[in-house]
Amino acid sequence: TAMLTLLLLPLLLGSAWAQCPAPADLKNADGTKVCAQLYENDSPYYAQCCGGQVLQVQPGDDQPYMPLSWNDKISSLVVAPRCELNVWSRKGKEGYNRKFSSGVVYRLQEIKKGLIGDWDNSISAYYC
Repeated sequence: TAMLTLLLLPLLLGSAWAQCPAPADLKNADGTKVCAQLYENDSPYYAQCCGGQVLQVQPGDDQPYMPLSWNDKISSLVVAPRCELNVWSRKGKEGYNRKFSSGVVYRLQEIKKGLIGDWDNSISAYYC
């Protein structure tokens, strides 16, 4: 059993790290579709992105102002199939705008915003 424990240990420890879900796996508890999930944290390692607090975005959600404590806090995101997430860099749908189609964005710091910025901790409004 010691050998079995050694084999399972990386699996158990690995599950403690955040891991981005597949876009097709975005569902509410009742099985209905979630449009996108926004995450507070990212990581230098893709396998550990999508960590921290999670904000679920339902189809049709229109937020010109981010929910309390979420403004400029998003570092990773996942968008479901047949969904599109529109984001803005300033409250009231002002500033820079970007559309994210279905897929995983492990680190928003890798997505350019304007000439010198990026989208990490930069989302202040969204529509899905």
